[in-house]
Amino acid sequence: MRVTIICSSESHPIYAYLQTWCKKNEQMYDVSLLSSVKEIEKEGDILFLVSCSDIVRKDVRDKYRYTLVLHASDLPKGRGWSPHIWDIINGSNVLTLSMLNAEDNVDTGDIWKKVNIHLDGTELYDEINHKLFNAELALMDWACQNIDSAKPMKQTNDDAFYHRKRTPQDSLIDINDSISSQFNLLRVSDPERYPAYFHIGDQKYKIKLEKVDD
Repeated sequence: MRVTIICSSESHPIYAYLQTWCKKNEQMYDVSLLSSVKEIEKEGDILFLVSCSDIVRKDVRDKYRYTLVLHASDLPKGRGWSPHIWDIINGSNVLTLSMLNAEDNVDTGDIWKKVNIHLDGTELYDEINHKLFNAELALMDWACQNIDSAKPMKQTNDDAFYHRKRTPQDSLIDINDSISSQFNLLRVSDPERYPAYFHIGDQKYKIKLEKVDD
């Protein structure tokens, strides 16, 4: 089986997880980890789009028997950008990860499988990522082993909505509000790529949140 993975940025936190997955499966599958659709040279069986910002047109998808997207929401709810971040900020401690067919219309394809990821409400961004990324790798394993015998479920537009793309301004902390009311925002903020921050006067300050033992 020839498996291709596209992850658009080598600096994305999941990239190292994907490298580990490829290493683990290189004896079982013909695996390639790419950063762009332009790097695709061969046809294959499964194309995984994981944190992929490329537009993958039908002519590219047709080179594979399956083109699969991993999306962290309970589709059709939560299409669009950074769904698990929005869910946690809104107070959810259960995330849903969906594996679906890639289509021209974003996040509208048939759904192959969903899994739930349970949080206890104390995890910081790296711990959240670890749970989410491991669930994504498990779904990739499932697809490689079961896709030919499974059947996808069509999406409807019932209850469908789209999240907008997050911007740096979405990580702004209100210094006049309580920490507890903004804790979910603090804990999902990647201190390197998308740090929480606040202003006092004309000065901007970055926040890095860490767990400590007494």
